[in-house]
Amino acid sequence: MFPSKALLSLCLLATAAAASPVKRDNKSTLSFATRFKQLDQGKTIAEVDRARAAALQGGAKSKRDGNVSVTNAQVTYTASVGVGSPATQYTLLIDTGSSNTWVGADKKYSPSSSAKDTGNTVQVSYGSGSFSGEEYTDTVTLGDGLVIKSQSIGVASSAQGFSGVDGILGIGPVALTSGTVSGTDSVPTVTDNLAKAGTISTESIGIYYAPAAGSDTGGELSFGGPDSSKTTGDVAYVPITSTSPASQYWGIDQSISYGSTSILDKTAGIVDTGTTLVLIASDAFQAYQKATGATADSTTGLLKVTSAQYSKLEDLNFEIGGTKYPLSANGQIFPRSLNSAIGGDADSIYLIVSDIGTQSGQGLDFINGYAFLERYYSVYDTTNSQVGFATTANTDATSN
Repeated sequence: MFPSKALLSLCLLATAAAASPVKRDNKSTLSFATRFKQLDQGKTIAEVDRARAAALQGGAKSKRDGNVSVTNAQVTYTASVGVGSPATQYTLLIDTGSSNTWVGADKKYSPSSSAKDTGNTVQVSYGSGSFSGEEYTDTVTLGDGLVIKSQSIGVASSAQGFSGVDGILGIGPVALTSGTVSGTDSVPTVTDNLAKAGTISTESIGIYYAPAAGSDTGGELSFGGPDSSKTTGDVAYVPITSTSPASQYWGIDQSISYGSTSILDKTAGIVDTGTTLVLIASDAFQAYQKATGATADSTTGLLKVTSAQYSKLEDLNFEIGGTKYPLSANGQIFPRSLNSAIGGDADSIYLIVSDIGTQSGQGLDFINGYAFLERYYSVYDTTNSQVGFATTANTDATSN
């Protein structure tokens, strides 16, 4: 999920989502489906996330060098996106960590009357997956009424690692497209073009997820700003961090405490939909493990607690811009109904906090992944260089 290498993957647990944007105060929404997959043999969920974290800590160049996998994460999201006139529907992975939009991995692209071959080539590597082909501009439709004309898209002539999906809808920072298309330094993202056309007044995307173990395993993108129907409080914003390499992504500054005990002083990290767990610096992870009394489980790579320890778990508090965002005891555990998907025992209780693999002070000391984002609404605002969070009806859910 980054300009050139990035994230997602997983095998279905949910049905494919149809795009159904609804105009709301110069905003439009796009539904998506959440997918889960059995991990590859010999891999643990913690190892997969940690490998991704190592590449992210290397900065954007490492993404272009093929170190981040887009096809082996534990949780991914897809939406139905129309391309061409009339529109052909493609199932695309939604990626906040990369910014190229492309098709042709599974369903082949047939140029329509609105298509134009720019003559440029496109090549993006995602670690365990990649694609190469030509750049076209074409009409992209994100559901009824949200239409982008002359959007740059990659058309794959070769793609590996994208079985079951047609490509990627890249919604990360535009700088992540640097070096991916010949003849140009970067290409406008879908949100760039929506804002330029005046379709949305703010280049901002809100993302809502429901807890994986809940009855609703889908979610929603809101283009143009947050969807207030999905939040239970105001969105609180913080500026993008100035600390590199976190500043290259959707990076923020935060501190973390367990109950009243500080485990990570204020430092820089990122918000990433392509990471399943919550990853924290090794020194903070050791403090968290000691405070909870959890033991390491070699099968899953996660921490495990007993029922008695679970009943005594205190809130894990993320302090961002002076606002505290707690994960309750239930919010700190992996969905028990999905234990088998990570090779775990059905009756065990696993924690979603894992070791990022490096000590604090690296400029990217945490990743707030899906396990955090399913509890809080998040907003990615390019216009104002900020990230926002708000509570939802799922913040205190007990579905895990």
